[in-house]
Amino acid sequence: MEVRQIGYFIKAAEMLHFTDAAAASFVTQSTLSQQIKQLEEELGMLLFDRVGKQVRLTEAGKVFLVHARQIILDIRKSKQAVFELNNLVNGELKIGVTYAFSSLLLPALTPFSEKYPGIMIHVEYGTSGELENKLMMADLDFMVAFHEQEDTDGLEMQSLFSSRIMMVVSKKNPLAQLAKISLKELGKLELILPSNGFSSRDLLNEMFRKNNISPRIKIEMNDVHSLLSMVESGHWATIINEKAISTWDSLTAVPIAGEELYKQAFILWQKGVYRKKSATLFIEELMKIV
Repeated sequence: MEVRQIGYFIKAAEMLHFTDAAAASFVTQSTLSQQIKQLEEELGMLLFDRVGKQVRLTEAGKVFLVHARQIILDIRKSKQAVFELNNLVNGELKIGVTYAFSSLLLPALTPFSEKYPGIMIHVEYGTSGELENKLMMADLDFMVAFHEQEDTDGLEMQSLFSSRIMMVVSKKNPLAQLAKISLKELGKLELILPSNGFSSRDLLNEMFRKNNISPRIKIEMNDVHSLLSMVESGHWATIINEKAISTWDSLTAVPIAGEELYKQAFILWQKGVYRKKSATLFIEELMKIV
C-alpha cells in the first residue's frame, strides 16, 4: 500500500468520478483506476461499485475512507514536525476565532508577526460549531472560543479566562454612571445584541425568558467589533462579556444586578495531534494580552 494510492482513493471517494478525480490528481484515468484496483486487491475487498461511468463507495470503501483520511493527516503532521525542526519557526498558522474574540485577538497579531516574520497567519472567524468542525478536519491548528468545559469530545481544552456578562455603553452615555442596572431596566432599553447562536446571546435569551422580560432588541450583529463601534458612537447599549471591551477605552461595563453570569474562554486543540511550535508561541503571546 502506497501513499499515492491512498491519495487517489480519497480523491475518487470525494468526487465519485474517476475521470474528474484523475484530472484533479494530475494523472491519467487509467493510472488512477489501476492504482485503486491494486489497492482493492491488497485489501481483498472492492472499495467502489462501478456502474458504467458512475461509481459509489461500497461499505468497505466507506470504512477505509475514514482510516485513509487519518493516514494522510498523520503524514502531513509528521512532515510539519520535521519541517519545524529543520527551519525553527516557519510555515503557516491557521487560527479559528469566534466572533466574540475579534477585539481580543487583534493586539496579539502585530507583535507576533514582528517576532516571527517567517510565519504566515490565517485567521478564520465563525461560530463555535463551524470552527470545531474545521478543527476536527485539521483545517485549523487551534481555535479560541467560549465553551462548556464538560463538552470535550475529541478536543483538548486550555483555559484562557473567565468573563462576566455585563451591560456595555459609551462612557458618554448617562447609563455609564450607574453602579449597576436591573434586568427589568435593561428590558426597557433599545439594545444592540450579538446574533442568536452566540454563547452570550444564548445566555441572555434564557435569562430574559426566565424573568418574563421581552427585551427591545433593535439591531442584531454577528460581528462584535462592528457592534461595539455602534455602541461607542451612539446612545445604544449592549450586553456582552466584559473582556470584549478590554481594548475599548471609550466604553464601560455596568454589572447586571442579581445576575452573576460568567462565560469561560478556552483554547481548543484537536485531541492527540501534533501541536505546531508556531501555535504554541502564538498562544504565549495571546496569554500576555488577556
